[in-house]
Amino acid sequence: MIPAKLGGYSAIFASVPQEKLVLATPGENTLGLHSAYATLALGSALALFLYPHAMTAILSASSGDVVKRNSALLAAYSFILGLIALLGYMAIAAGVGKDPAFASGFAQYGANFAVPALFLSSFPSWFVGVAFAAIAIGALVPAAVMSIACANLFTRNLYKEFIRPDCTEAEEARMAKIMSLVVKIGALVFILVIPQGYAIEFQLLGGIWIIQLLPPIVLGLYTRHFNPIALLAGWVAGTVSGTYMAAAQGFTASVYPLAVFGVTVPGYAALYSVVINFLIAALLTPLCDLVARRGAPSAAR
Repeated sequence: MIPAKLGGYSAIFASVPQEKLVLATPGENTLGLHSAYATLALGSALALFLYPHAMTAILSASSGDVVKRNSALLAAYSFILGLIALLGYMAIAAGVGKDPAFASGFAQYGANFAVPALFLSSFPSWFVGVAFAAIAIGALVPAAVMSIACANLFTRNLYKEFIRPDCTEAEEARMAKIMSLVVKIGALVFILVIPQGYAIEFQLLGGIWIIQLLPPIVLGLYTRHFNPIALLAGWVAGTVSGTYMAAAQGFTASVYPLAVFGVTVPGYAALYSVVINFLIAALLTPLCDLVARRGAPSAAR
């Protein structure tokens, strides 16, 4: 409806400044936004299925065929996400940023107010409520899945393992429901009480931290070559280095300007840190195996 009202996608793209349509040409001795975009895309794809809520959906599928079918549909889902991303261009074409009626909203919320302003200017009042409700539901659904994933992790790996090893399945399910509610309430309190900037910073750090599970999970699935202690050391090194890269940017961006032989290569801190993770695990594995072999005879005695 919005593109039709604005004259179609050709009119939308024609109204957007050229510098907002393409990546800027890198300057001298830097790869600029080109390397930043490429590493962000690759790092985000690698981290996606490591999140607990993604794994919960996969492990709760009724069969392998369901996983295959849903994976095949991910291309359509990504296309829809691309259309949603174009709402920003539509807001520029609609001129909501220059509309005095929305000046107070932009003053309070900044660029985040662009999509609500676009809906307010494009739809009748009754349908604006439907659109805003869709945004709320779109946020609540993944939040609910995440809380279930957190509850399952706590119940299976902490409660049943260390607190009540002999608990029944009914007790385990009841504890998971309680923890899911606790996580939901905790998330609500966090977003209402804690400064909003913290939520953005944790979102940036989340991708950096979660991708550090890639080496132990992937390598553990396909090979037993890597030493567990080396994998743990790699995880620590990746987490610390990734956090440092984010801190160096003031926790405002996840792109780190890495200098390589005089050339600056801006890239996703998560991808850089997971490479360090892999390297540490690979380098320490022979050393850890050697120490383990030397300690084996004395342990036997």
